Parts: sequence; structure tokens; C-alpha cells
Amino acid sequence: MHISETALIFTGYIKGEPRHIDEMIDTIRAALRSAAGCDISVSPYDTAWIALVRKLDGGEGPEFPSCIDCIARNQLPDGSWGDGAFFLVQDRLINTLACIIALKTWNVHSDKCNKGLSFIHENIRRLPEDDENWMLAGFEIIFPTLLEMAKDIGLDIPCDEPTLQDIYAKRDLKLAKIPKELLHSVPTALLLSLEGMPDLDLDWDRLFKLQSPDGSFLSSAAPTAYALMQTGNKKCLEYLADITDTFNGGAPSNYPMELFERLWVVDRLERLGLSSYFKSEIDSYLDYAYRHWSDDGIGFTWDCTVVDIDDTATGFRLLRQHGYPVSTKALKYFEMKDGEFVVYLGQTNQSVSAMYNLYRAADQAAFPGDDAVIQRAKAYSSAFLQKRRASGDLNDKWIISSGLPGEVTYGLDFPWKANLPRVETRMYLEQYGGSDNVWIGKVLYRIHLFNNDLFLKLAKADFSNFQRHCRHELQGLKRWCEKNNLEMYGVTPQSAMRAYFLAAANIFEPYRAAERLGWARTAVISHAISSCFLSSNAHVTKSMLEELNSELTSDGHNLARRGEKYSTTENGLLNALHELINLFAPGEEASNDLREAWKTWLTELTTNDVQESCEGSTALLLVRTVEICSGRHYLANLNLKLSEYSQLEKLTSSICSKVGSRTLSQVNQNGTTTESIENLEQQVDQEMKELVQLVYQSCDAITRATKQTFFHVTRSCCYVTHSSPETIDSHISKVIFEDVI
Repeated sequence: MHISETALIFTGYIKGEPRHIDEMIDTIRAALRSAAGCDISVSPYDTAWIALVRKLDGGEGPEFPSCIDCIARNQLPDGSWGDGAFFLVQDRLINTLACIIALKTWNVHSDKCNKGLSFIHENIRRLPEDDENWMLAGFEIIFPTLLEMAKDIGLDIPCDEPTLQDIYAKRDLKLAKIPKELLHSVPTALLLSLEGMPDLDLDWDRLFKLQSPDGSFLSSAAPTAYALMQTGNKKCLEYLADITDTFNGGAPSNYPMELFERLWVVDRLERLGLSSYFKSEIDSYLDYAYRHWSDDGIGFTWDCTVVDIDDTATGFRLLRQHGYPVSTKALKYFEMKDGEFVVYLGQTNQSVSAMYNLYRAADQAAFPGDDAVIQRAKAYSSAFLQKRRASGDLNDKWIISSGLPGEVTYGLDFPWKANLPRVETRMYLEQYGGSDNVWIGKVLYRIHLFNNDLFLKLAKADFSNFQRHCRHELQGLKRWCEKNNLEMYGVTPQSAMRAYFLAAANIFEPYRAAERLGWARTAVISHAISSCFLSSNAHVTKSMLEELNSELTSDGHNLARRGEKYSTTENGLLNALHELINLFAPGEEASNDLREAWKTWLTELTTNDVQESCEGSTALLLVRTVEICSGRHYLANLNLKLSEYSQLEKLTSSICSKVGSRTLSQVNQNGTTTESIENLEQQVDQEMKELVQLVYQSCDAITRATKQTFFHVTRSCCYVTHSSPETIDSHISKVIFEDVI
């Protein structure tokens, strides 16, 4: 059907498809900036319903002849209509039947009509082949209605096919259960299927009170066309005229869907690791979402009268993560008395993808002091997803995506506090289906702006560049370790690689190499010093501690200050520290700041109990190093005086210390009880909420980048504790060494 220029570019059909990263970025940016109501595929089914509207002036023929033309030029080679790239029996049958009814009604294109009829005869018995999770919305109501319409105009339809009996039974049951008063009094998803309810004696005067401001019924063409047929309503006519003009004679199943489109674009760009290229576009999209945010929930478009948990949870999470003040109150609307959370009121079965988005919202964006609904949402969605995962049933009712089971599995296995950005992106590159992903409504449909191959192509190229940088930087780190004989102090190639991986998995932009390497070298040196000290290694003597303190003094008389080098054979650790301070800190003031950070860390290390975790003080050292290496040390000195900054330090230190204490107790097997570990985890979870709130909420005095540094370091500590050594090694391999195909 109608394919926009953006869709053509995204699917690679236009000559001159962008090949280089800069070209891809420019193409995507242009598409993002030109987004309007939603770049969505056309629905033959909905187009056919509009084609059935007779001339409203009393003349003969269709009111929208362009819809007939659209149907005629988009029949698939096998005689069917529907999604040409994914064969779902229901989708092909409902689209095809609607189209041949429209053609037969106006006695045009008999050859196409006959070919479509043959397709139905050959494939109607295949209905049971479809996955039950992928049943089209309202199919059991709408398809029997189409069969009756086909019979009424003399089409030879196999209405007695045995496979249809179950559908008829479901239709009768569902129609009997529809609360007629509710249908006419408040907006519900039932409005989407009005064209399938000709026997319900609809009261149009009451129903028009539920009409959307744009003249449609829930922004859906088919029920709006049916309402126009029954009443001649002018607003319905205007809506249908607008969309058929926009879509070259066709109509999508729902339009507009701009809120849904904008939120999912932001989500995809962030998970693909591309958000830094499109900051202004993301800000614009989220500003739009916030302008239309409601504590009663949101739907797929700004004036949608039926809200859903999918858009609401995703909007809640993204808006909170970007500093917008939104409340958990919106989630309450979807909580039932029995504790279930529903996508929308009156749903018949649960959605995996919607519950996954609810889980992500509750896991990633909970603040201290939130209403308990967010914890109940997390508990319900987690339990539901775990159950479906255990049964191997992770196909969804709203999207057909081969990567969805992997998404859910990763999200459950790695909670937000232990999730590293580059690990998530590397996994998502294998889960994001690009243009292969298909959405399920009353028909199958595609949204090109966030499900396209150009997003995937750019993300893979960007990640491959990142891997090249990593491999080069790792070689330099390896040479640095060897030159300074750091193996003498317990530094192994594996431990150095892990230190670098934790830095690169958080700070991955090419221009931030100094921060990445500053983190990695600091982690290597601090681990070497603390390991030697805690194990009473012979190399860490009183004289070495004196030399370390001498290197860190500000009196200007130590060896390093005279521009000389330590002997790497005897004092490689000191030389490594000297190089870190003098090569990575930009300027003398920054070098002095970094020395002070190391002095503070060394003082805490030497005064702590031997068995006490030093993770908290090391975490603050890493934060301070990254901030100084980034050139933000001037701001860092100012920040030290701020209560918010002190709170960030306090929480980071506390969380990492607790996480380190848990690891230490497991290693030492010192009789720590399960109860005490669970209590520790609860404390960590509570403090993580406080940290998340400080990081996400806007603060003019502290930059977002600085707050993210605290978050990165803290999550790295949690990740190491959460993950087995084998898992970490696997992630190192995938993130750095396994080429992205």
C-alpha cells in the first residue's frame, strides 16, 4: 500500500541509500524532524471500509473512488491483500475478504476479485495454524460480519468451513458479554470494532458523544467509515477525507499515533546506543510527550480517549529518566482489585510486551516516596513474565518480534541497577528486528520511523567503531601494564581487561577516551595497591607506603615532580600512578586535584579494618578521576560544596560498600545468613532509588554528565556482584571482541 519516502529510505529501496555514518545520521535526523501523525503502513481492510461508503450526495458510486484505486494496485501476487512480508492467515483473510467485498460492491476489477476469492477458498482452512498469541484484535467479531456481508452480495464464500465454527462461537460469546450501556457511555476499546456490531442496535446519538475531536472513533478508519455510512456525520467525513489524502487513497488502521511513535523512537535510539547523535530530536519528542502527559494515563495519540498501560508506562519511564516531574498516579488506573495490571480496561488476554514495559518502568524509574503501586506493578509484571518465560511462551499479542524473548530474558536477568549500557546495546543489536518487526492490531501494520533497517545499520556501524577503539585502547593498556611490571603487584591481563571493560561499557563515546582510560588505569592501580596491602604482600612495605604518600604530596620535592621516572622494575606501581596523574589530568590544577583524591583514598585504605570492603572509597576515587579527566574538575571543585553532590557521594559510597561487603562475606564464607544478605539487598535497593532520583531529577548546579558518572560507577559495582565471572567474560567477549554482523 502507501509507502512514504522515509519508509523507502529506511528499507533501502531508494537509490543512493546512505552508506557512511554521517550520511545515515543526517537521513535519520531529517526523518525524525519531519515526523507528523505517524509514518505507518496502510491497511487494506480499513481502506476497503472507506471504499464501501456510497456517495453522500445521493449519486451512484463510491464517495472515495481513490480507495478503490488503492485496493486495485496493491493486490499481492497470490491474490491476497495484507502484509506482504509476513504471512499470518488471519491478516491475509480479513484484508482480502474486505477488499473483494468492496470490489464486488462496485462491480469493478472482477479479475482481482476472483483471484482474491480463490485465495480465500484455498486458505480459510489454515486459520488454526496461527499462533493464538497473534490473534488480530476484534477478529472474532469482525470476520463473521464480513462473511455475512459477502453472502449478502452473492460472493461464494465457504461459510460452513469447520474451522469457522469456533470463531462464530467466540463471536456469539463476546457479543453477549458486551455491556451495551458501557459501550454507549464511556470510551472503551470496543469502539474499534463498531463495524462488526450491526446487530447490536447501536444508538448513534449517544455514540457520537464518544467521538474523538478529529472526527474519528479512536483514530480508526473502519469504525469511522461505518459510522459515516449509518449517519452521514460530517466530522467522520472530514476525518476520512484527510487520511485518504495523506495516504494516497488508502488508510492505516489507526491514525494519528504520534505519541506512540515518538516514545518508541526514543526507546529504540537509547537501547541501540544512538541517543547521543539525536539529543535535540529526543528532547523535542519528550517535550511533546510531557505536554500531553496525564496522571490518568496516556494513549497512542494526544487526544486518545482510551488510555493504555503500554504508552503510559513507557512515557512514565522515559520522562522520569530525562528529568520531567511525572507521578506514579497514572499507573493506578490500570490496577484491578484482584491485583492484576491490565493494558486497558476490558482486555481479554495479557500482553508480554506491555508487561515488559511496565516492568522496565517500575524497575528503572522508581523513586523513594512513590506510591506503593509502583512496587506492586513490578511484582505483578515480574511474576507474569517469569511464568511466561518458564513455559517458553513469550510471543506477544501486540508485536511479532523474534527478538522479544531475548529482550525479556535479558531484562529479567539484569535489573537496571546491574545493567551496563554497552552490554544492553550489544544484546539489543541481536534482538531489534528492524523492518522485520510487525505490529498487531485489527490487521498487521508497520511503523517505519522506529522499526527500520537504517536504525540497525547505523547502530551496527557505530558499535563496530566502538569495538575498534576498544581494541586499540586495550593494546595500549596492556603495554602500560607490561612496561610498569604491574603483574608483580597481582595485575593480570584478565583483571586489567575487566577494569577497562567496566569503564568502556559505561563511557563509550569515541571522544571520551581520556575518561575511559582514566577509569581503567585507576581501577588497575587501586586494585593492585589494595590487594597488596590487604594480603600483606612483601612489596607493600612501610617504605612503599611512604613513597606512595610522597608521590601524592604537594610539597614539590618528590621524584615525580622533578620530571624523572621511577624504576619500573622496583617501583612500577609508583611510576604507573605518576603517569596517570601527570598525563591524564589536564593541567597542574587538575593534577593536584587528582593527587588529593588519591591521598584521600589511600588514607581510608590504610585506616580501614583489613577485612573491610574498600569498594565505597574506590568508587568515589573512580568518580573523581573521571570528572577530572573529562575537564569538569573546575565544576567538581564547586560541586564539592553542594549538598546534592555530597548526597551523590554518600549514596555511591554506601551502595558500593554494601555490595562489596556482600561479595566479601560470600568469599570469606563467614557465616553470613541469607536473612542478612536479603536485608543488605533491600538497603541497596532503597538507596539505589534515592540515587536514581538524584541522577534523573534536574539540578542546574550539577551537570547531567557528572550525575551519570556516579550512576555508571555504582551500577558497575552492582553488575560485578550480580554477575558470575563466566558471565562477565562472556560479556567482555561480545562487547569488545565479537564482530557485530
